[in-house]
Amino acid sequence: MTLRPVFVDHTSERGGAELALRRLLLADVDWRPTLVCPPSPTTDAYADLPPTVAVERRGPVHRARAASGPAALGALRLAWGMVRSLASVLTSPAIRRADVLIANTSRSSVYVAAAGVLTRTPVVVHIRDLVEPEAIGGLATALLRRFVLPRAAGVVANSHASLATVAPHVGPRCQTAVIASPSGIARRADPVVRDTVESIGLVARIDPWKGQELLLRAFAQAFPTAPTRLVFYGATAFGTEEYLEQLQALATESGVADRVVFAGHVDDVAGAIDGLDVCVQCSIRPEPLGQNVLQYLAAGKPTVVADEGGPVEWVTDGENGLTFRARDVDSLASCLRRLAEEPDLRARLARAAAATAGLETDSEVAARMRAFLTRVVDTTA
Repeated sequence: MTLRPVFVDHTSERGGAELALRRLLLADVDWRPTLVCPPSPTTDAYADLPPTVAVERRGPVHRARAASGPAALGALRLAWGMVRSLASVLTSPAIRRADVLIANTSRSSVYVAAAGVLTRTPVVVHIRDLVEPEAIGGLATALLRRFVLPRAAGVVANSHASLATVAPHVGPRCQTAVIASPSGIARRADPVVRDTVESIGLVARIDPWKGQELLLRAFAQAFPTAPTRLVFYGATAFGTEEYLEQLQALATESGVADRVVFAGHVDDVAGAIDGLDVCVQCSIRPEPLGQNVLQYLAAGKPTVVADEGGPVEWVTDGENGLTFRARDVDSLASCLRRLAEEPDLRARLARAAAATAGLETDSEVAARMRAFLTRVVDTTA
């Protein structure tokens, strides 16, 4: 029998979780998936999905945490949004006939877990964050640990670091797996490394925790006068427009505005990365995975990552990339200067990056996801 999974998201706005799910649904896999998500008031990560994916637009548009106002008011809005979302998904025909429900985000997992209890359908929670107060807030952490995870039939984490934050809170029969998010990668057998570093870049949505300010300061320190450019690929999302303005002002204050490009959202991520000579991941709190890291490595790019979280499961300092002390401008600037000054190091790291073990295409990731969901269904039958 063909598997009928229903994926549920609390938003359609373009974030990492949404773009990853889009890639998963575009993969050629033997299943009949349905996506349940609210309509998009702005950018739509789920526009133009193929007819093989049934899409139900239902439920309220949830506010980002940063836009939810004072804590008490934000909690009330969150609770009301959860109630409305639960009521909406319970009226979904797809939910009623699903073999398994998959919550694509931490926020959607709360009402999906409740829907699973009420419909007696197994629920899989996709953990894309470190489930701890510093990462997702105290209320969300408590809800996941006390309500969602004990009721989950399965947990898919995007890294071992993510899984470690939830493993103590799942039930004894819960199935778990670490499956990296589909990142749209294609393996590069023979990476091209230019003689000089012309462009350094970060691919990530514009958000304070993604570390654009940290990289901008490190770039200004490492290349105060050189012609090297810094390119930020990624748009504002979830209410971060003011942060973009702050970054633009900082570039001007640092005297590098003429060499800093805010390119916005790009559909051709692979093409954008191809134009970079050094690629950076520099989140200022531990990154659960960083799809950008997988994309950098697969493209055979000299890669610099913070020395914590999911990225160091993929990057070994001095072997297939460089690591810097997280949140340390001087350490990051030193790595950037070193790569600019040592072309042989760049070439060696690029070759090793492309050969990193475990990098998978979207189809391979989707096949693993289907196998895991089938296992969950079989063990709960």
